[in-house]
Amino acid sequence: MQNLLDELTYRQTVERLNKLQPDAKAQWGKMNNAQMLAHCKEAFKVPLSEQKMPRILLGALIGWMIKPKLYNDAPWKKNLPTSPDFIIKDQRNFEEEKSELLSLVNKFYARGPEKIGLFPHPMFGSFTSEQWGKSMFKHLDHHLKQFGV
Repeated sequence: MQNLLDELTYRQTVERLNKLQPDAKAQWGKMNNAQMLAHCKEAFKVPLSEQKMPRILLGALIGWMIKPKLYNDAPWKKNLPTSPDFIIKDQRNFEEEKSELLSLVNKFYARGPEKIGLFPHPMFGSFTSEQWGKSMFKHLDHHLKQFGV
């Protein structure tokens, strides 16, 4: 599994994000490309958070069973359920969302393994920096493939 904290993976991912066009159509799912970018931004806010987020009860009960699927080599299935906090239903500006997501990806990489994920994930608990790097790559990769890049 590629790791977004590795330079080559980071550079390739930024290149793919830059190839995403405003008219790109989803190959599956309900989001348009601007909503997908906003959704991915929400995900990056978790490992970049400066504050501890409250633990979700459901996560404490079953998060440990799902957690390894976030960073293993098996691809994610299409149309997986997501946290209500990450569902984007309103219309967004593609260029703004893309720019803001690129900024968060850059911030994630720049922080490096020592300063990423200072607090546990609200659903899945504690991650190592390697698990953060792999899971954030896997999530972004899933959605970039959703839109053909």
